[in-house]
Amino acid sequence: MALSRFWLVIILVSTAYILVFLFAGKSYTIDHIVNGKKDDPILRKEMYIQDAPAFLKDTLTKAKDHRYVSNDSTVILDNGIVKISFGKLPTDGILPTCKNTIFDLLLPLVAYLSFFCGILQLLIDSGASDKLAKLLSPVFVKVFPEVPANHPSISYMTLNFAANFLGLDSAATPFGLKAMESLQELNPDKERASNSQIMFMCLHAAGLTLIPTSIIGYRAAQNAHNPADVMLPCIITSFVGTIAALVIVGIRQKINFRSAALLTSIGVVVGIICGLLVYITRLDLIGKNHFTNNISNVLLLGIIFIILIYSFTKEKKFAAQGKNVFSSFVEGAYSGLKTGQTIFPYILGMLVAISLFRNSGVFEMFSDLLGKIFLSVGVNKDIVNALPIAILRPFNAAGSRGFLIDAMKTYGADSFTGRLACVFQCAAETTFYVIAVYFGSIKVKNTRYALSTMLLVDLICVIAAVFICVLFFR
Repeated sequence: MALSRFWLVIILVSTAYILVFLFAGKSYTIDHIVNGKKDDPILRKEMYIQDAPAFLKDTLTKAKDHRYVSNDSTVILDNGIVKISFGKLPTDGILPTCKNTIFDLLLPLVAYLSFFCGILQLLIDSGASDKLAKLLSPVFVKVFPEVPANHPSISYMTLNFAANFLGLDSAATPFGLKAMESLQELNPDKERASNSQIMFMCLHAAGLTLIPTSIIGYRAAQNAHNPADVMLPCIITSFVGTIAALVIVGIRQKINFRSAALLTSIGVVVGIICGLLVYITRLDLIGKNHFTNNISNVLLLGIIFIILIYSFTKEKKFAAQGKNVFSSFVEGAYSGLKTGQTIFPYILGMLVAISLFRNSGVFEMFSDLLGKIFLSVGVNKDIVNALPIAILRPFNAAGSRGFLIDAMKTYGADSFTGRLACVFQCAAETTFYVIAVYFGSIKVKNTRYALSTMLLVDLICVIAAVFICVLFFR
């Protein structure tokens, strides 16, 4: 309920802000907010050609395309009317957002869901999920005491954490949705988030990452001297966030942390991270890029290969259920398709709200105000310049990615601001998107303290990122 009110407030405040500025004469038009596309110039003024200054009239009439561009301004002569635009639209308007949500987000997401849900169905029908759950139950029953030992959700959560760990976002979402669906079977109140679902969501949002492949790619594209130099800060920051999520939710749910299995598993994860870091730091630039670009995909293909091979060796088990390997895959893929249909309205509503929030100017006003507050209390300007990424990241990954690339272009990929922005982008999660998609997929209305905890973890990651980047890059 709190989340639905949040989005309603975002839409109402943004719309009111837009209308007030229009009727007060501070905005010339709001067409771009409804119909505009990201990075389109924003129309600020129109006049007849005869009313334009002489130099502008002369320039436009002589120009081949009747266009004049200067810095951030664009002036166009169209049918005797001079159109003056400056500034760029931060994100798509309402109608393009609706269209792009289907073609750029929903269709790819449904494709990922269908494929990986098909693979997961093989995991279930072959019996591999039961064996994986049995292997990991000693750890998971400590963190998720409401989940019975050997429950299928343990397998799905494991695959989700593994995909996040390896930077495989496209695979993490289907595994996570399947985990939420499985946990919902244990939930006595279907409209209220269970303790296990909240713990899973908060650990997922913390996003423990080993291979930040996308961040390395962005830095390489911006000609960073060593694109992988933010890798260790990203890993440490995400690990801090994961431990914070475990402790915060664990205290609230009265989980016993004095468990040998739990402490051993955390130690194993730390050991794996340290071992790989030692290996990676010994590689040269080409070696680092080659290793980080390949390890995630190799492991993903390895998982798919192992599941398929295991499934073929268990054909009798499929036959006993009246299935074969292919029909089992199709059944799972079809369930992924239905899940995509269920979550679409939640994604659409959220993205329209974000479109209004960004294009209205409310976000920039809030971001600028926050920046001034931080500057006034002595926070370094290099840190303040990276804050828009941290502020926008919980709302929209694409928007924060745009700020990230702009920050690297403006301040330099190897600047402190550029590196800190990369760690912000990697260490935090798109919290509101995740809440809408994951809880929307199982139609949970009361998310309880999930949102507040996830935002607190995001804040801890931001603070940790600042301290870690100061330690590494100052």
